Amino acid sequence: MDELGTNTYHSQNMANSSYAPLFETKKAKGSLLYKLFATSIFVGIIFIWVYRATNVAENGRLVWIGMFGAELWFGLYWVLSQAVHWNLVYRHTFKDRLSQRYENELPGVDIFVCTADPVIEPPVMVINTVLSVMAYEYPPEKLSVYLSDDAGSDLTFYALLEASDFAKHWIPYCKKFKVEPRSPEAYLRLESVEMEASQAQQFSSIKKLYEGMENRIDLAKKLGKISKNTLFEHRGFSKWDSFSSRGDHDAILQILIDGRDAEAKDVEGCRLPTLVYLAREKRPQHFHNFKAGAMNALIRVSSEISNGPIILNVDCDMYSNNSESIRDALCFFLDEEKGHAVAFVQFPQNFHNLTKNELYGGSLKVITMVEFHGLDGYGGPLYIGSGCFHRRDTLCGRKWTKGSMFGWKESISPRTGENVVELEERVKEVANCTFEKNTQWGKEMGLKYGSPVEDVITGLSIQCRGWKSIYFNPEREGFLGFATTTLDQTLVQHKRWSEGDLQILLSQYSPICYGFGRIKFGLLMGYCFYCLWAPNCFATLYYSIIPSLYLLRGISLFPQVSSMWLLPFAYVIIAEHVYGLAEYLWSGGTVLGWWNEQRIWLYKRTTSYLFACLDTFFKLIGFSDSGFVISTKVSDEDVWQRYEQEKMEFGVTSTMFIILSSLAMLNIFCLIGMVMRENFVLETMALQILWCGVLVLINLPLYNAAFFRKDKGRIPSSVMLKSSLLALSLCTCFAFL
Repeated sequence: MDELGTNTYHSQNMANSSYAPLFETKKAKGSLLYKLFATSIFVGIIFIWVYRATNVAENGRLVWIGMFGAELWFGLYWVLSQAVHWNLVYRHTFKDRLSQRYENELPGVDIFVCTADPVIEPPVMVINTVLSVMAYEYPPEKLSVYLSDDAGSDLTFYALLEASDFAKHWIPYCKKFKVEPRSPEAYLRLESVEMEASQAQQFSSIKKLYEGMENRIDLAKKLGKISKNTLFEHRGFSKWDSFSSRGDHDAILQILIDGRDAEAKDVEGCRLPTLVYLAREKRPQHFHNFKAGAMNALIRVSSEISNGPIILNVDCDMYSNNSESIRDALCFFLDEEKGHAVAFVQFPQNFHNLTKNELYGGSLKVITMVEFHGLDGYGGPLYIGSGCFHRRDTLCGRKWTKGSMFGWKESISPRTGENVVELEERVKEVANCTFEKNTQWGKEMGLKYGSPVEDVITGLSIQCRGWKSIYFNPEREGFLGFATTTLDQTLVQHKRWSEGDLQILLSQYSPICYGFGRIKFGLLMGYCFYCLWAPNCFATLYYSIIPSLYLLRGISLFPQVSSMWLLPFAYVIIAEHVYGLAEYLWSGGTVLGWWNEQRIWLYKRTTSYLFACLDTFFKLIGFSDSGFVISTKVSDEDVWQRYEQEKMEFGVTSTMFIILSSLAMLNIFCLIGMVMRENFVLETMALQILWCGVLVLINLPLYNAAFFRKDKGRIPSSVMLKSSLLALSLCTCFAFL
């Protein structure tokens, strides 16, 4: 090589090596201090185990063994929990560097929004999510938005049609005035927005347009039909002429805005993103695989229309709260040194309708602020179904190989010279219910089938193919959703999550077997930590019942106050709860919010997790099959008012509520019975009395709903009668047998 060539070669290398990374990773401060603290907790747990093993009571040996089993489970589960606390990392992106290097060659992005029921998931809410992602700060010609309507609702289609027209005004307004958030409903409900006179005039116009659109959609919803004039205005409604039912209809595909059409422009003359409506074909004889089936249909349809190398999927109630989220995600995918190993970037799920003290623990605060950062330190978080950016090739089954590149620049456009009608007719074939027959869809391609948490099992399989994931929690939340507003909704939601995770543990994709040797051991422990949510019910139920019942007999199951063995119990209990409180407050919560979190922790472990275990067992022996449960996104006005007042909602007859009420009544009966005893000794029963008292305090809202409240959120009399009789019978039998 001549001198000029050598100098050029070295100059290129220096230029490449001087490339500043598009993101940085920092380890959490104080990790050494936490590890010392956790070690001391573990020593305390070992002493508790030693106490149980060496001080077996002669009277009630089986009960003592049961206590040992429960404490052994709690201790081992605590060890698993260290995987999400031991190695926290935090990410920061450099979007300015991304723009400098790649602004003219950014990859196409396909955004999937999924809805399944126009009653539970109102169309107005759905289109607000759609409009928020259409207005991203991103080249519109490289942005395509797909709405999957698994209900095949003409009302949802009508709402999207209205949104496509409103977008022509909304998108230029957002970009001109740098609006945040870009969900119209969320933006318009802001209490105060500082704006200049020029913006104020346009704001008034936008608000009027939005309210008009909202009123038309609400009127159509109220009437249960679309006006005749509207039906004739757009050819898309003709697809419902042969519509049979939401579970039996042809595939419906409509390209409402064709981003490649020169006439697809907003009121400012700028390009609009592509907007597509899809209702995949459904037939009663073909199982449709719920959200996973809808997502896989979207993957195939989008590959024929836009074929964006990056896919973002969001739930229909999870609107974009940060217009820069795409660019944040691309900083991870396009980083020259580390980006080639990244399969997906998961944003946290945050919520806009939480009460100050988070009545139902809906924020998942510790999970989003702590635990997922811990998983990120071991190769990446779980895929949690919404707010996640994927590489299309990894979502479709590609394995990671050393030196593999992300060839987004070479991605081939699938479009030919055909017009929109011809394209729709051709592409809808890949959304037919028989298309996946004898293929790898749902197995090696797309989202996995067979689990209520298809997202988690899909993310695990991607990571086991050698890929890494990234958890990004920006200062301004990327997405905001709608948290559950009743206790019943909360418990049902946790039942689905815990049941799905347990089924993963017992399936061929169990992280213990499938993940061993393929993912880091810390990440494997993290998966097990969530997959074992449901079995926690047995130890928790035992600890919530047996110590209280034994108060009635005056039999102590814990060390007495003067015993040195009390120290490990006291240290572990106090240290864990003080740390938990500090962690919760650091995550932005309140003291009362933490207390509410403890209540929901107990409620879901004694109901949601129990039913998750039972349903999983019955499914294993062939007696039942789990279905996908959609959490409702609407509430009655009086329910909403009670939620805002932070009054717990018990106003439905539910088996879960019977269990909760029975446990609450059992503990208060036991506490009263203990006080009435003439010969109880506080020295020997102190810890047991304290535990029973805590259980009673936790249940104060339940007692209030049972005996004092007069509103519709109170516990139904039938539920309370059954619970009281059950608890009283159990206490009576135990006290006198």
